Amino acid sequence: MSTLGPEPREDIAGSPVSAPAVAAPAQKRARTPSRERTIGTRVTGQPAFVLHSYPYKETSLIVDMLTRDYGRVALIAKGAKRPHSQLRGVLQTFQPLSASWTGKNELRTLTDAEWVGGMLPLEKTALLCGFYLNELLVKLLARDDAHPALFNHYVSTLNQLAHQEPAPIVLRKFERALLKETGVAADLTHCTGTRQKVKAGQVYVVDPERGPRPEQAADTWPRVNGKTLLDMEREDYQDTATQAQSKQLMRFLLAHHLGGAPLNTRQILIDLSQL
Repeated sequence: MSTLGPEPREDIAGSPVSAPAVAAPAQKRARTPSRERTIGTRVTGQPAFVLHSYPYKETSLIVDMLTRDYGRVALIAKGAKRPHSQLRGVLQTFQPLSASWTGKNELRTLTDAEWVGGMLPLEKTALLCGFYLNELLVKLLARDDAHPALFNHYVSTLNQLAHQEPAPIVLRKFERALLKETGVAADLTHCTGTRQKVKAGQVYVVDPERGPRPEQAADTWPRVNGKTLLDMEREDYQDTATQAQSKQLMRFLLAHHLGGAPLNTRQILIDLSQL
């Protein structure tokens, strides 16, 4: 049974883990009313992935799932640890599932889970990257907050990792998408305060709450070229300088939004010299 496992300090690219209005800090996206839709109702056949699971009492599990239409939900899988439980072999990470549950509380009861298939398994370094994605989602995504676009991005990212696409680039794109979906990613193409366009040849720092501004001598935040910011906004990571600077920038931004909480999977990736 897969669990979240250790957290990396630097992702495969060496990273772990923002807004238009004039000089206004990025605001977190308003919570969707998904909690009212799910608590006290029965949900059937929901596309889902296991993010993390841990023992509950003697024979059961509490499973953290990412679902397409209901966001991250916590479910009790009763009897899932029993040798002959139908759920025992199904509740695996990185496997597409069709999940059903019911309940009136925030912790609901899983009633059924079926393996859907159609995705290659993650192996070796890609598997560690997958655990890194799951750790980010568990720590940054509020429960019962629907993010269908992020769910689709997660599926796409797992597929890219399984097909051995460059992990640093794949992870940078997902990190950026996660911050955008949770409402804390600034527009990297305009300076905070002045709203002037970022210039490729100038050096900047990024305020985690407001966005880019020209560097100052006293800055201790990561310095990045304007070209790196522009490349990140258009998801172009072919330039090696962009890869290196975006890794450092995303590590800094994620650390801020995590409130300093460590990422265990990133550390493993660092220890394996993959970042």
